[in-house]
Amino acid sequence: IIDNIESEDKVISEDKIKNILDKVKVYYDKNSDKHYNFISAFIKSMRIGDPDAVVYYLASMLISGEDINFIARRMIIFASEDIGNANPNALILANSCAESVKKIGMPEARIILSQCAIYLACSEKSNTSYLAIDKALKYIKENGLEEVPSFLQTSRTISKKNEEYKYPHNYENMVTGQEYLPEKIKDLKFYNPKNIGYEKKFFDKLEEE
Repeated sequence: IIDNIESEDKVISEDKIKNILDKVKVYYDKNSDKHYNFISAFIKSMRIGDPDAVVYYLASMLISGEDINFIARRMIIFASEDIGNANPNALILANSCAESVKKIGMPEARIILSQCAIYLACSEKSNTSYLAIDKALKYIKENGLEEVPSFLQTSRTISKKNEEYKYPHNYENMVTGQEYLPEKIKDLKFYNPKNIGYEKKFFDKLEEE
């Protein structure tokens, strides 16, 4: 502000400061609500697949001095939570991006972040891994742990009366006929794959079983 006041001005008045602030582009404070608003907009823009909005919010954060490592970490989470097995390479790229950003730093890190963010935005998406683990956690919190089927237990706890573990590689198509979930929940489904991207392979495989 001082630099914008002409040297002949002897008095710094409230009006002069207001006039200068009106001309200056003010970016957000990293400790303000805007910090959360911009990262939220960035993530939601990747989720919907709008690369233009993604680079705008990324640029907004960078020009406001946002921590580039924070942005990179959020992209790692996004790659797993929102893209998942629809494109497993997304998590690899996001992790590589985070490592590269640490090594390179600004200003060149902006290019790495932009490349990764655009890739994530344009990738096919699935949140089924996220939903599956949360569904399993919810069940256990509400119902407690079930007994592990005897044939899956360690040899230290297996008695001769217990069912013998069938080694899948010794069976055609790895089908042994043994139920791996505890008896009480054998019909529960935690994972429901989407018929999209790479995850379509999982969808097709499980449909055949």
